[in-house]
Amino acid sequence: MTAHNDRAARLRELHRPGDPLILPNVWDAASARVVAEAGYPALATASAAVTAMLGYEDDQNAPADEMFAAAGRVVRAAGDLPVTVDAESGYGLPAADLVARLAAIGAVGCNLEDTDLAAGGLKDASAQAEFLASVREAARANGTDLVINARVDVFIGKDGPTAADLDAALDAALDRGRRYLEAGADSIYPILVRDESVIATLAKELPGPINVLRLPGMEISRLAELGVGRISLGPQAHRHAMAALKDFVTALRP
Repeated sequence: MTAHNDRAARLRELHRPGDPLILPNVWDAASARVVAEAGYPALATASAAVTAMLGYEDDQNAPADEMFAAAGRVVRAAGDLPVTVDAESGYGLPAADLVARLAAIGAVGCNLEDTDLAAGGLKDASAQAEFLASVREAARANGTDLVINARVDVFIGKDGPTAADLDAALDAALDRGRRYLEAGADSIYPILVRDESVIATLAKELPGPINVLRLPGMEISRLAELGVGRISLGPQAHRHAMAALKDFVTALRP
């Protein structure tokens, strides 16, 4: 497992606050090759893009077997580059099984979100921390290092929030982020956070790198200045590619 663990160590080292890892998330072997050939040092999948490619809706509606198979093709196309996989909420798998399946396809990292997709709403923070700790322990027991990017979903649905809403979301993100890092996560992903002061506070106060989803209007250079350690594009590359395809085929019609 030396090569596997070397790739995991390389992925972890690339999370540098102020000099962030930039990940234009991919969805299949062809997109993986394009991003790799563009010179990016690591690759990541986006569940929304992968499920769209497979013909399903996002939010764990695609069969886990198909999602792992798609991620495995990305890993093979990536060659020696480290690949982190958007594993959604873990597909209901026990930690040991999730770790084994990620290791089997050669993935050296994963996203794990704290939304309860079955019940709706957020998972209990303590329960999610326990799950992350079990994933970390399973990786140790399996002998395969795993870079865990723990998603914090408290900013979902917070478009145009009041100051009080934003303060409450920040407090919740700090609490969950600290719990998840203590449990063994490597980085914290407060998805859909937009406010620069909130991003700066998270980057300063959390004892680990934060991952920000670069949304339209956000500048990568500014996110770096705020202390972000990882920047994701989510399904945006896939949407851009599909829009270009639509324009291309539409222009061909007589």
